[in-house]
Amino acid sequence: MAAGADFVTTQLFLDNEDYFRFVDRARAAGVTVPILPGIMPVLSLKQARNFCGFCKARIPDALVRELEACGPDEEAQRKVGVSWAVRQAKGLVARGAPGYHVYILNKAESAVELFAALRA
Repeated sequence: MAAGADFVTTQLFLDNEDYFRFVDRARAAGVTVPILPGIMPVLSLKQARNFCGFCKARIPDALVRELEACGPDEEAQRKVGVSWAVRQAKGLVARGAPGYHVYILNKAESAVELFAALRA
């Protein structure tokens, strides 16, 4: 902020409560700019585990169960990931997040589905 930041974007997270806890800690530390949550439509359980392991994000048990219920069907897992991201985005905004940043990792199809669902 001292260098002129107008907002902050978080790394990916998959549980909205993680975002709101982070915001509480940031505000307590004096951060006053908007904090945009970073979300990502996961493509598969394998991808979520790999990516979350890299950036130290936590995968909620409920999401793991939804993805595991798809078995090896990658398209079904991708649809679960998009649905999860839609619910995340709506829940974040409903609780006062100033918007959100979507990490799409060059996967346009999932991003298009996500934004179409959010417009509906």
